[in-house]
Amino acid sequence: MSEELDLVVVGSGGAAMAAGIHARRAGRSVVLVERAVVGGTCVNIGCVPSKTLLAAGGQRAHALHNPFRGVPTSAGPVDLAAVVAQKDALIAGMRAEKYVDVAAAHGFKIRRGEARFADPDTLLVDGRPLPAAAYVLAAGAAPANPDLPGIAETDPLTSTTAMELAELPDSLIVIGGGYVGMEQAQLFAGLGTRVTLVGRLAPRAEPELVELMRQAFARAGITVLEQHAVRVAAAAGGVQVVTDAGQTVTGRRLLVATGRRAQTDRLNLAAAGVAVDERGFIAVDARQQTSNPKVWAAGDVTGAPQFVYVAAATGRAAAVNALGGKHEVDYTGLPAVIFTRPQLASAGLTEAQALAAGHACDCRVLGGQDIPRSLTNQDTLGALKIVADADTGRVLGVHAALEGAGDVMLAATYAIKAGMTIDDIADTWAPYLTMSEALRIAAGLYRGDKPTSCCA
Repeated sequence: MSEELDLVVVGSGGAAMAAGIHARRAGRSVVLVERAVVGGTCVNIGCVPSKTLLAAGGQRAHALHNPFRGVPTSAGPVDLAAVVAQKDALIAGMRAEKYVDVAAAHGFKIRRGEARFADPDTLLVDGRPLPAAAYVLAAGAAPANPDLPGIAETDPLTSTTAMELAELPDSLIVIGGGYVGMEQAQLFAGLGTRVTLVGRLAPRAEPELVELMRQAFARAGITVLEQHAVRVAAAAGGVQVVTDAGQTVTGRRLLVATGRRAQTDRLNLAAAGVAVDERGFIAVDARQQTSNPKVWAAGDVTGAPQFVYVAAATGRAAAVNALGGKHEVDYTGLPAVIFTRPQLASAGLTEAQALAAGHACDCRVLGGQDIPRSLTNQDTLGALKIVADADTGRVLGVHAALEGAGDVMLAATYAIKAGMTIDDIADTWAPYLTMSEALRIAAGLYRGDKPTSCCA
């Protein structure tokens, strides 16, 4: 039997890399085990490919919907194979530079093989024991198809397979109105596909911003049916979706974006005594520990918010605790961004969450027509909303549908974590003609409803 390691991590994505880096910085021995492609979801099939393809679609969409009449632009057909090849080259470079090279720089190995528990104390890799004092499971999650009648006969795309297509479908039906469905719908619409989205649009967003996103999707030529798909069937030249309202939609291809499942089926968690929750994700406590005291878990496999920065934070916490330390992830002010046009972003609590938590809420909404940056862009479709505690003035949440809304959320996150009040934000410098200035202007709405000058 080989010498026992301090830590073995299953996976090689954001959570796994953070765990490995912490272990080496602490002077401990660690090995990552990866059965597939190094890098996990984000760099290979998630954030990086989707955002670069969204940027490509955005270039074409900007050319088609140019607000500056004196600057003529045009957009022709898309060579999807060339765009995908460029995306693949970006992924290969980032996988090498941000994962393989980083592991080498920190001095830990990424071992290829299939990990599987034999019992609560023994992890096998390709059938051979890999002894360790502790284990961190960071195997990630994958798209999950809904249990819809007929779906197996329609060869549905997922966000993964859709971004591997070499030819652009002339029409596409997207089932699911969450962040993946919204991004994929705009991605393909921007490239020239006729898109219909079936599902509730942005189900967790503030209602004022959802209405703006409906307008944005209509402007992009996307048909949105906020209904539930109940049946799918093959149709002549494509696929047919029937909704609970009795409406039928037909398209060339179907893309399903209704949720994700934990990639635990090959780990033999039952033998390890590792419990899962009602959704099939690994159950962990605040310290990322599972029901097996020797095993921790982190990232998407635990059902945590599906962001790579959350995966990294939980991966580091899991490693700290597995190696005898004490650390819990603080989710205060957690930001989220949907990279649509405009971006839909948030930090902290929604109004409904704040009320449920017992706060007396005081909210203000600043429309794009009152944001100088939006005016200069000749596009005022957008808004920013602040959720504040009515008694203390403390900022609880910031939500925006704006071009560059994601960048605004960094300042919002700092403000929420620091416990800043509306007055603190209103009295803090903000550079003129930036979208982040909207945060200061919105805070000023708490001081009165009369209009102000640009910087007053």
